[in-house]
Parts: sequence; structure tokens; C-alpha cells
Amino acid sequence: MKLSGYGKKEWLGGGILAFLIGAGGMGLVQNGFPAMGWTVAVLALTAWLALAAFFRVPARVVLNDPAVLLSPADGMVKDIGLVRDHGIELYAGQDLMRIGIFLSVFDVHVNRAPCDIQVEYRRYRKGRFHDARDARCAKENESLILAGTGYVGTDSFPVAIRQISGAVARRIVCEPQPGTRLDRGQIYGMIKFGSRTELYFLPNENLSVVVRVGEKVCAGSNALARLDGTGKVA
Repeated sequence: MKLSGYGKKEWLGGGILAFLIGAGGMGLVQNGFPAMGWTVAVLALTAWLALAAFFRVPARVVLNDPAVLLSPADGMVKDIGLVRDHGIELYAGQDLMRIGIFLSVFDVHVNRAPCDIQVEYRRYRKGRFHDARDARCAKENESLILAGTGYVGTDSFPVAIRQISGAVARRIVCEPQPGTRLDRGQIYGMIKFGSRTELYFLPNENLSVVVRVGEKVCAGSNALARLDGTGKVA
């Protein structure tokens, strides 16, 4: 399985350390301490595999439906609703629909574009590191917002994605800058370890939310909203 280049420092450095510790374990085996040596070697390998799993990028087919907003992250839908106090200056004073997704340490952590997006705004905010399931997380934690014009089917409308650090996650990676064009399903960044991702879009009578709180979603494979002309929320 492919490992994300965003985590190369961690998985490569961890691999070198695991190799050195494993080599030390084999040295113990050769010097008459087989039980201790094998234990050390196996623990080092197990720890590295667990670390590498955080940065895995499984092969995935992007949902072939141009009339949907895709999930930008793997995880569980935690909340759905209109918010005005969203902190996105580009859309200040406007109510936005927000779909919040919690990523556990066991989920894939790369983020994907939910639709074709022309990036017009980017803002990083320092903050705290509350657990990503904590209600304070969305307002107080370290975060990074990308916003711009999203294109779904024949419609275009304001859309934004917020990457939020959690209690374990302490590093947000986001490559695009204003002026960047993202294709639907394109990997553009990641949040290292447990975290939260939020999708925002301007309420649109043509867009219907098609997921429910508690539903498990996969980035690029599951739809969060559909262009169907009803504007309903699931």
C-alpha cells in the first residue's frame, strides 16, 4: 500500500529507528538472549507498522458522479447544520451549511477536494488541541481553511474546507494556495493523526444533503450532498 509523501519524515524516520532497534534485538539473539531479542525486534516492527498505517493512501476510485459534493475526509459524520459564526472572512455574515467529519486515529488521513474548486482564500489559525469530538474543537483548535468557488454539475457556488487538529493531531498539511485549481477527488493535504474535517457550502435550493449524523464516509468515494433541485437535508 502506498504511503503519503506528506508523512515521509515520520514514516521514514520511524523506519530507520525501528531498523536500528530491530538490529539491536538481533544482536541480543546472537549473544544468548533470544527471548528478549525477538521481543525487542517484533515490538519495533509493530510500532513502525502502526505509525506507517497513519500515512497510508489506499487505492481508491473517485465516485463518477459530477452532480455530487464528495466527502473531503474518511471518518464519521458528527454534525450537520447551518452556521453563521464560521470564521471564514470570505463569507462573513452569510449562513453556511456545515458537515463535520471526525477522523479517528484508525482512519485514512489524507484530504480530497469535494468537487472542482477554484481556490480564492486560505487562512491558517493557531489554536488549542481539544479532542476532535469536543464541541470546543471547531472554534478553538488549530485549523486551516481553504475556500473558493466550487463547481458541481452546471452549478457554481461558494465552498470551503476546514482542516482541524485534534488532541493527537498537531500538524496540518495543505498544499494549495489562492489561485490553485483543484479537481474533484484530488488529494491536497492531510491532518496528521486524529482530527476533524469540515465541509461548508452556501445553502442552495438545488443541493440536498444526502448523509446523516453517525454515518461512515470515505474521501472521494461517498457523496455528502447532491445536485437534485430539492435542497433537502437528510
